[in-house]
Amino acid sequence: MSFGQSISTCFRNYVTFSGRASRAEFWWFTLFVLIVAAALNVVERLIWQHQQVGVLVLVWTLVTLLPHLAVGSRRLHDCGRTGWLQLLLVIVCIGTVILIVFWAQRGSDVDNAYGPPVT
Repeated sequence: MSFGQSISTCFRNYVTFSGRASRAEFWWFTLFVLIVAAALNVVERLIWQHQQVGVLVLVWTLVTLLPHLAVGSRRLHDCGRTGWLQLLLVIVCIGTVILIVFWAQRGSDVDNAYGPPVT
């Protein structure tokens, strides 16, 4: 899956928490979200030079929150884990590291409880 395909797929399925997502889909979308957030941060610093407002980044974070949770859930499904793990693991500091490891793992090549493998 390419960078553009990943972005369009994630926004098209922005509240689809069922099914599976490939590693490429998840990581390309994550990279896109981070690049746009960094660019908006630069724009905010140029506009409001001496104030730390953060309005644009906050709006961007709210706009991409559901799509990012959905693709994260589908990514965990691809590895045979429940999507609820991402909410439970973020509560604990070490949980974030574990979650990144789960997202980075290769998905199963066979059907699992969450559907057929992603091509």
